Amino acid sequence: MTPAPHPLAARYAHVRAHSLALAVPLSEADCQAQSMPDASPTKWHLAHVTWFFETFVLERFEAAFQPHHAAFRVLFNSYYQGVGEQHPRAQRGLITRPDLAAVRAYRAAVDARMAALLAGPPHGERDSLVELGLQHEQQHQELLLTDLLNLLSCNPLAPAYRGPAPSAVTPTAPLAWLPLDGGRVDIGHAGSGFAFDNESPRHSHWLRPYALAHRLTTQGEWLEFMADGGYRDARWWLSAGWDWLRSQRIEAPLYWRRREDGAWQRFTLAGLQALAPGEPVVHISLYEADAYARWRAARDGLPLRLPTEAEWEHAASTSSEFLQLFDSAWQWTASSYLAYPGFRPWAGAVGEYNGKFMMNQMVLRGGSCATPAGHSRASYRNFFPSETRWQFSGLRLARDPV
Repeated sequence: MTPAPHPLAARYAHVRAHSLALAVPLSEADCQAQSMPDASPTKWHLAHVTWFFETFVLERFEAAFQPHHAAFRVLFNSYYQGVGEQHPRAQRGLITRPDLAAVRAYRAAVDARMAALLAGPPHGERDSLVELGLQHEQQHQELLLTDLLNLLSCNPLAPAYRGPAPSAVTPTAPLAWLPLDGGRVDIGHAGSGFAFDNESPRHSHWLRPYALAHRLTTQGEWLEFMADGGYRDARWWLSAGWDWLRSQRIEAPLYWRRREDGAWQRFTLAGLQALAPGEPVVHISLYEADAYARWRAARDGLPLRLPTEAEWEHAASTSSEFLQLFDSAWQWTASSYLAYPGFRPWAGAVGEYNGKFMMNQMVLRGGSCATPAGHSRASYRNFFPSETRWQFSGLRLARDPV
């Protein structure tokens, strides 16, 4: 009797194939370049996620394990100190060897070895690490696109990675407020599905009554903020945000470009596009999101602000009336990225995945247009420094009771 296929085998093949598909439109030069220290080359992403399976799964569970290439252990290690040395992050674009063909061969070799491993019976601890590796690769699929967008934005030819989405006029729905009673609520991961360690443990939180905007802030609304001098008025800005704005000469969201006639365009994965007033504004920092909320509060005479992550999760978990929760833009919150009460990182080197970054970061919730389908959930905690803009980050306003 032919044994039943391993439950993870098909999922492993699908996720791995999608990473390669993302690189199909790219040249070798596209895959090699690194536009800034925070971004990584496509080739490095393809190799690093493979390194993850080789290092954390094959090395531990494969009989007579031998590394594919001894140097890869350092070249494609991101930040796992428990595994060993890492090549400097800002110099990943200098790794011209191995070339792209060698990285593809590395992926194929590891995939063959993983297929042989998954041909055996299920194994709880090993399979948990495989699932972590797949979730990790999906994160890098999103990073591959955000990093690629930053790279292409540096090219004066404004090249497109892919064609534009089907054209459609997106009307701006009048902003509606969905009230939440608050009280004692539980947040954090619940159930048997996958979650990262920073989503646990589930715990109680007390919320005052509040309301959340039913949709994200739009490009058209952001233009109103800009037209009213939002980037020139220190009243709306946190002190660190004002210093950042002035030192970086910020006057619009990242990738917005002013034409000779004064109109704004935005650079996207489909190249230069006209602004879409009804679509969410993206590529803004926490500083910009907070300044907009303060400006909008003063303009509308309402107690508006950014939501806390507990408010966002409670709303996303209890109401189906919110739009653009997971498929448009990551949403900045007013919450610092800290451990939940009773948090314990995973054992071993994979425990470095989240916990050691719980300082000087702010939480974003939801998901974006670059997030792989099925990867988001209400308890997911993304996090970045306050000045970060190269992610697809936007905002959803919150309101205190009037």
